[in-house]
Amino acid sequence: MKNRTFLPNLFLGIVTVIFYLPIVLVVLYSFNENKLTSVWSGFSLKWYQMLFQDKAIFEALGNSIFLGICASLNAAVIGTLGAVGFTRIRSRSKRPVEYLSMLPIMIPEIILGMVFMAFFSLLGLPFGMTTLILSHTVFCIPYVYMLVKARLVGMDPGLVEAARDLGASDVRAFFDVTLPLLAPAIASGMLLSFAMSFDDVIISILVTGVNVNTLPILIYSQLKVGVTPEINALCTLMLAATIFLVALSAVLGRPRRSRHR
Repeated sequence: MKNRTFLPNLFLGIVTVIFYLPIVLVVLYSFNENKLTSVWSGFSLKWYQMLFQDKAIFEALGNSIFLGICASLNAAVIGTLGAVGFTRIRSRSKRPVEYLSMLPIMIPEIILGMVFMAFFSLLGLPFGMTTLILSHTVFCIPYVYMLVKARLVGMDPGLVEAARDLGASDVRAFFDVTLPLLAPAIASGMLLSFAMSFDDVIISILVTGVNVNTLPILIYSQLKVGVTPEINALCTLMLAATIFLVALSAVLGRPRRSRHR
């Protein structure tokens, strides 16, 4: 008979509380009437009203979303083509190249940001959305590359060979056979890339322009004068949107049962 102990459940409970308690507090204090998050003065929706009147926050949010979409799309194309190309190379020299391609996620962000800043200054490229997209694309590529490569390892190479035997060219076999099978890995890499781009602060501060602001940079700059509960309200709305999208994807991805007459 196995010995039953409460320690695993206790550990899981402690980890769950530590992880979700800050989220609950952010949502709770977004409805606090008092500006101080340490003092509860009563229920109020004034911070949501002030949030929808703050054009700077929504402009920064729009920049972050646009930046994340552009960086994830670029990383999806480059990372997918790189993974497919490297799997077809049988040379030993590809191993060092693969290690070099993974450096953007291994190097500390402060060093990577300084490298980007020096490189763009050397090229004379004006800092702004263009430099943000280029730098975010670079450190997002390895995420797509790793997931797509892992998917390629588990694929049956006979599927592509069968398509070629039926007369399909390499390009046709890629778009009709390989790409549909890689779609889940590419989508996962894009979502991960979007999250990393949306959340980045250090690299964005070093390569952004004067007139371009992202949401993490705006929040970081407000820390000097104190963050108002407007940020809590914004986080609550973003959390609600995330939960809605996850629930929607779960409903749409649920297999439908065939109806038998």
